[in-house]
Amino acid sequence: MSDEIKNEELNEETTTMADLEDHFDDANPWNRLQKYMEDKTVLNIKVEGVVNGGVIAHVEGIRGFIPASKLSLSYVEDLETYLLKEMEVQVIDVNQAENRLVLSAVEILKKKKQEEQAKKLEDVKVGSVTTGTVDSLQTYGAFVVLENGLSGLVHVSQISRKRVKSPADVLKKGDKVDVKIIGIKDGKISLSMKALEPGGDDGYEREENFKVDIPKAEDISLNMGDLFKDIKLD
Repeated sequence: MSDEIKNEELNEETTTMADLEDHFDDANPWNRLQKYMEDKTVLNIKVEGVVNGGVIAHVEGIRGFIPASKLSLSYVEDLETYLLKEMEVQVIDVNQAENRLVLSAVEILKKKKQEEQAKKLEDVKVGSVTTGTVDSLQTYGAFVVLENGLSGLVHVSQISRKRVKSPADVLKKGDKVDVKIIGIKDGKISLSMKALEPGGDDGYEREENFKVDIPKAEDISLNMGDLFKDIKLD
């Protein structure tokens, strides 16, 4: 037998062994689950049971656990409502040695919500007037949920032409308010109630590309004295 023939047979045998190893790896469902996690593969599952703290579903024949906190973006009061429900999940933890498979729907739901909000944001026009509901009050302003479901901030300086020490002094959660959209920056909407008061629109809000910087976390502690130090009262 020539050396050339021997080399061909050797290469053929080596390739076959490699193929067999790949086959055995693929045959192990835990290896497939590991790849699903690495690739962030979206899986369609059906909830098969409810247990303490979450629900269960099978993927590749392996029993998976979905914690209650990973089922929804909001608090799930009754897990039974998820029984037999079909949903999309991703593998977030897999450990064959401990026979552990953890699934989650939250990451997928977050992405979908972000995409929906981005689409809605495209229709928001600076200068337009709309109605919203006060959702929360902070020392630096009030967050208002608009009719389209998006949330915007009315900075304390944009609540009224009159001096407002604290948003809670003039607003409360659940109040219906008319607001003007005065800025959009980094996906955040800046609103003004002051601009809708008589004489409240001094012209600066008319700038189509006007932007308002929403306070960063480190600026939240700004005291009212600093905020109004340049304002002279009659």
